Amino acid sequence: MGRRIVILGNSGSGKSTLARRIGAALDIPVTHLDALYWRPGWVRAQLEDFRAAVATAASTDSWVIDGNYSATMDLRLPLADTVVFLDVSRSVSLYRVFRRQLREHGRDTQAPGCVSKVDAELLTWIWQWPPRRTRMLDQLAEEAPATRQVLLSTRRDVRAFLADLH
Repeated sequence: MGRRIVILGNSGSGKSTLARRIGAALDIPVTHLDALYWRPGWVRAQLEDFRAAVATAASTDSWVIDGNYSATMDLRLPLADTVVFLDVSRSVSLYRVFRRQLREHGRDTQAPGCVSKVDAELLTWIWQWPPRRTRMLDQLAEEAPATRQVLLSTRRDVRAFLADLH
């Protein structure tokens, strides 16, 4: 039986890191939605192309897909057996984004041809997270009521979740 895991959370919450760790622990493919959405130079993909790429990634038996992108929830949530919601504070998200920027400065990190950056759009996204968080949790309750939902708020929570994977 396959595993299908969606990871959601604010920018800087640790979605990509957790996705990689789950993928390695379960030996299943990892898809980062940022890599499907962004084109070189931070150009957004056409919605139809993006949705097609997400549908392809979600069509396999086992996967971890990290990223919010509400326009693709309908493609992922019905297929997921687990939704992991990383619920860290804005200050933790901001700290991690700036730390990532220092670590990855000048490198393609989110998608090919997209050099790591911290800009006003990203900072605004993080700061305005609380209302988005509420909408996302409402969407999960509506679209995936029977799917296992895991809320992780601390590193201890993440460690315990990873230890319990089988």
